Amino acid sequence: MLERRSREQFEFFLCGSLRDLVPDEHVLARVDRVLDLSWLHDMVAESYAASVGRPAIDPEAALRLMLAGFLLGIVHDRRLIREAQVNLAIRWFAGYGLQEKLPDHSSLTRIRKRWGADLFRRIFEKSVQACVAAGIAKGEVVHVDASLIRADVSWESLVARHVDDVADANDDDARKDETAARNSKKTGKYKKVCTTDPDASMATNGRNRRLEPSYKQHGVVDDECGVIVEIDVTTGEANEGDHILSRLDTAAQTTGVAITLATADAGYAYGKVFGGLEERKISAVIPTKAEPIRSKVPLRRFRYDAHHDIVKCLRGKILRPNRTKVAYGRFFASKARDCKGCDLAAICLSPSRVTKAVVIVNDYPALLRARRKRDRWGKEEKRLYRRHRWRSEGFHGEAKSWHGLARAVRRGLENMRIQSFLTAMAINLKRLAAAFLLLWSFIWRSIYQEKRPDRSSGGRSFPTTPLPAIIC
Repeated sequence: MLERRSREQFEFFLCGSLRDLVPDEHVLARVDRVLDLSWLHDMVAESYAASVGRPAIDPEAALRLMLAGFLLGIVHDRRLIREAQVNLAIRWFAGYGLQEKLPDHSSLTRIRKRWGADLFRRIFEKSVQACVAAGIAKGEVVHVDASLIRADVSWESLVARHVDDVADANDDDARKDETAARNSKKTGKYKKVCTTDPDASMATNGRNRRLEPSYKQHGVVDDECGVIVEIDVTTGEANEGDHILSRLDTAAQTTGVAITLATADAGYAYGKVFGGLEERKISAVIPTKAEPIRSKVPLRRFRYDAHHDIVKCLRGKILRPNRTKVAYGRFFASKARDCKGCDLAAICLSPSRVTKAVVIVNDYPALLRARRKRDRWGKEEKRLYRRHRWRSEGFHGEAKSWHGLARAVRRGLENMRIQSFLTAMAINLKRLAAAFLLLWSFIWRSIYQEKRPDRSSGGRSFPTTPLPAIIC
């Protein structure tokens, strides 16, 4: 017999909690087991007036709403509130009842602006410290990498930079200095800038790809379980080598553990990076770059004596440092009488010069030691570098594919940092929830093996011990 069900569902009352309607394996239910934000009110109290104005939205409810959006990949406030209207899991996770009115989407925007990026960083650091306390983050071996995030701007908002007008307004000497800049596609008149989001700069992750307005996220991932121990955002054209040391220092301060080994890709293979890691007593697993050969007598044929601070050429002539300096190193030049009559002068010197000049980068001895170490990589170094690829790069792929970090949600460096902090915190909570579930399954199996079901009676006896709480 066919049944016809009426679609008019009038409920006078609902017995029980919304938690009973949320499956245990739902990501919000799993994260809620390890999440405790009782400390949040004291942290954000300085952002509110004690007895002035209307009652504010509960900070814990607001943060839980934001985290629910990032955990489910709903990063836009309007869409998040629309989804929360019909999604029981989001309502329960944020602490709103079935009949309660949710806050307007603009309230979340004002809360982010009121709290600021620095406070969101402190909230993110709380998740890192919780992972360290739970034992799923050691903080000793870390993987460092950076990734570009497309800015939330359109191509119509990009305009060309008028370098020619600036150069014409200067004197002749300044115009000569600007000649190279005017002809460069990266720094000259051909480079475009964004008028709607000036913080986003043009960058690309490949030479065969076009420049796009982007931000750059610098992440430090722990080797143990992939916990993000440090995150920061800069403009897209920022160099990775300028930020790795400061990120490692901040990561060590957050975890309270000294870093002993760091891995990174060849984009970080600079002398200043290797020198800074040696000063911090951090072992580096970073593949060095192949030296570009632009001359028939390349730089590697010149020997640098760090003790006497001189450079010797192939014929044993000495090149001494001169007063000309660059941001990344120093110039060493020979004397004209040493190069005159040399049998290698035809291929060693430029046609318009009578002396040889080479640039020795800062911390050049550390770079040479790193190159020699790269040639002696063993199984352990190769294993760590393979882990770097799926730990660090895997984190960026996960954040972009599942948590909406492929494109900036809002404009401005401050908003982009908040988005990165919330995304990293959501991923850390997932790691913590997964470790908690694994730990509880191990405890459950050990209890079940000691107390097996009584098959003679036909019944089963399972442990009913409540789940322990891990405070985040």
